[in-house]
Formats: sequence, C-alpha cells, structure tokens
Amino acid sequence: MKKEANQEEVDRSLKLIFKSSIFVFLGIVLSKVLSYLYRIVIARDFGPEVYGIFSLATMILLFLVSFANLGLVEGILRFVSFYRGKNNINKIRYVFRFSLYALFFSSILVGIILFLFADFISLRFFHNPNLIIYLRIFSVLVPFYIFLYSFLSVIQAYEKIKVYSFILDFLENFLKLIFLLILIFLGFVANAIIFSYILGVISVFLAAFLYCKYRLPEIFKKYTLSKKSEKDIKKKLISYSWPLVFSTLLYVLFSDIDSFCIGFFKDVTQVGIYNAAVPIAALMVFSPVLFLRLFFPIITREFSKKNTELIKELSKQVQKWIMIVNVPLLFLIVLFPGAFINILFGSEYITAENSLRFLAIGFFFNSLCLIFYNLISMVGKSKLILLNILITAILNIIINISLIPVMGITGAAIGTMISYFVLMIIFFFQVRHYLSIIPLKKEMYGVILSATIPLVLLIFLKQLVPYNLLNLFLLVLFYGLSYLLLIFLTKSLDDNDLMILSTLKNKFFKK
Repeated sequence: MKKEANQEEVDRSLKLIFKSSIFVFLGIVLSKVLSYLYRIVIARDFGPEVYGIFSLATMILLFLVSFANLGLVEGILRFVSFYRGKNNINKIRYVFRFSLYALFFSSILVGIILFLFADFISLRFFHNPNLIIYLRIFSVLVPFYIFLYSFLSVIQAYEKIKVYSFILDFLENFLKLIFLLILIFLGFVANAIIFSYILGVISVFLAAFLYCKYRLPEIFKKYTLSKKSEKDIKKKLISYSWPLVFSTLLYVLFSDIDSFCIGFFKDVTQVGIYNAAVPIAALMVFSPVLFLRLFFPIITREFSKKNTELIKELSKQVQKWIMIVNVPLLFLIVLFPGAFINILFGSEYITAENSLRFLAIGFFFNSLCLIFYNLISMVGKSKLILLNILITAILNIIINISLIPVMGITGAAIGTMISYFVLMIIFFFQVRHYLSIIPLKKEMYGVILSATIPLVLLIFLKQLVPYNLLNLFLLVLFYGLSYLLLIFLTKSLDDNDLMILSTLKNKFFKK
C-alpha cells in the first residue's frame, strides 16, 4: 500500500511538472525569440562594437546584482518552499520581510558603487570609455532587479509557475524589444539600447510586485513569532544564504569569465562575436528550465516531509526528460554551427563557428549538472555549492588566461567546456554521497542510441545535398522524425513517460 501511495504521489508530481513545463515551454520559446530579436536588432543595427559594449555592460550589471542579493533571493525560494511544506505562514512572512529589509540596503549600496566606479571599470579593465555611460545609467537598475528576483522567488515557491514564466520569460523580453523599436523609430539611436533595457526591467518589477501584493497578500501581513523562533530562522536563513552570495556571484562570473577575458586580452568586437555563439549554446539550458522551475519547490517541500523516495524518482525522471531534449539538440548544433549563427546573427559573426561547437558541449554538461545542483541546494549544502563553483571558476580563469591569447575566442569556449564537465562530475559524486541518489535511468542509453543513428545518416546526407536553407530544414526534419521513431523502437520510454503521454492523449483527444 505504501509503495502504491508513493507511486501515486510520483505520478501526481510528474504530471504537475510536465503540465507546468508546457506553459514554461511556450514562455521560453517566446522568450528566446524575443531575446534573440532584441539582440539581433542591436547586433545588426549598431554593429559588433556597440553590441559588445552592451553585452559587457549587462554582464557587469548582473554580476553586481548577484552580489547585492546576499544569497537571500535563493534563500527566499528554499525557505518559503520548506515552510509551505510545514504549513507555517508566520515563518514564511518573517523570511520574506527580513529578506526585503536586508536587500533594500544592499541593493542601494551596490548601485552607488557601480555608479561611482563606472569610469574605473571601463577604462582600467576594458579600455573603452564608451562603456562608462552604460554602467552609470544601468546602476539605477540594481534595486529593481533585486526586488524583481525576490518577488519572483516567492511566486516560484508558491508554485505559480505560469505567472513566473509569463513575467520572466515573456513580459521582460517583449517590453525590451517593443521599447527598443519605438525608441529607434523616434530617433534615439544608441540611447535606444540603454533606455529600452531600463524601461523593460522597471516594468516587470512592477508586474511582479503587483501580483504578489494582490494575489499573495498573506506574505505581507504581520507575523507572530517568539524572539527565539525569529533568531533561529534568521540564523538558518543567513547560514544558508551567505555562501550563495559568492556561489551565485561566481556562477554568474563563471558564465561571463570568457567575455571578460576576451575583452581584456582582445577587444570588444571579439566579445560581440563570441556573444553570438553564447545564446545559441545556451539553448541547452532550455529543457532544464522547463522542468526545474517546479521541480525545486516540489522536492524542497517533500524534503521537509522526509519523502526521499519521491525525490529520487522525480530526479531520475526529470534528468531523463532533459536528456531526451538535449542530446539531439547538441548533435545538431555541433554539426551545423555556422548555419545557426548565420541565420540568427548574420555572416559577420561566422568566425564564432568553432567556439559554438565547444560551448554547446559545455552547456550540455551544465544542463545535466542542474539536477545535482538543485538536490544539493535542497539539503541546504550551500557552502559545498560555493566550494564547487569556486574550484571550477578558478579552473576556467586559468584555462582562459592560457588559451585566449593563443586561440582567441575558441580558447575561451574550450575553457567553458572543460569547466562545466568538471563541475558536473563533482556534483554527481556529492549527490551520490549525501542522498544516495544517482539520477540516471537505463533507458537513457536508448536515448543516446536513438540520437546517434540518424546523426550518422545526417552526416552522410550532408555531403550529398547542396547547402541552402531549404535543404538544411529538410535534413533537420529528417533527423527529428528519425529520432522520435527510434525513441519508440528502442523502448526508451518507461511507465512514467507512457503515463504522461496517456494523460496528454486523454486531454487532447477526449470525447
């Protein structure tokens, strides 16, 4: 009976994750389209140099935002999810209010620092005075970003994934693009980039705040807790959060080390070219985001109830779903990197072709690593996360310093690939040690085989047909259909997958 009840809970949770992933999928598709359009308009209308400056400015801004959040944004997500599992609204209110007070002061301080040191950063590190105006104006966004992420964490912890995805994925990118096009039309030229970005961020901050204020009003009410309880919660929250100040900071830096080093050793034009490859490789994070937005709140809630068997089954299944999406995507990007770059950014950026191959492999390792990251975060091992990211960030810097002067942007991509692989291996063994969970299923071998067989045929066909957009589309279509057919023929779908497919069938084809 206990096993049957647990399986029912697994089925229910998987259905929730999958149903939310459908909405997240639509949101992310729109997000990627709008985000790429936003970047493409900047890249094509203003050229690689301006695009490179904009890329550096946003990286520096988000790097400092990661520092200003004090790890409390992640702390809100974990502890609100945890206390929801225990039905303790007073502790949720305390976590939320304490965090907002602390974040208000930290974000103002960091914004002032960015404004005052904009010229030092621009001239000393990147040797480009045109970067100064971007950093000074962007400094006002630090508090808005911090509170935006805080409210989004609450929305995610309450498992309101549709709202979360709408605000973060669609609304922000849609508004940035619309503001950019309007400002260009009005003749603002380069200033259109700066002000479209600012208006987009402030607008989504207001949307997140208003949703929490009127749809989750209980979190704003006064709490009733003893001083001892307040002290205990504050101690746990700070103990969990402070390492995440540095681990989140390092993780953002980890993603942007390449661009910083390219900007230091080469020039902003090379940064712009490299950043045509990065968002394409980042498509590998697409499938994890689909499933992990609801995955983490659910496993944290179940962890508070000590339901480890459910967590184990969910981890294995979600990791398999990530593999099903990402393995064929990886093969296609590695086989046709130039086509992806040319279609999205233009031939001016085609020199990033080899970089894209290595970046795609690296981001694939990162996509597999995210399940492990969530599990370690769930148990509260934030100091361990900090150590892991610190080790691999240092490794990435060493490789970049060694390879970029010799190999340029390709050396940076190799550094990212190696570093993400090392990070994945470290997290894998830690999850096995602390939770006795190995989120791998035997059906994953069938997934890899199903993606490899049509790949061999695709490589052969590529040599026979003329290279044009129509033939490329037909080759990719052939590959996708062959892959789906082999998924079924190799029996790579298990009972959980068939249960989801049956649910979808009943939903869309019910009488």
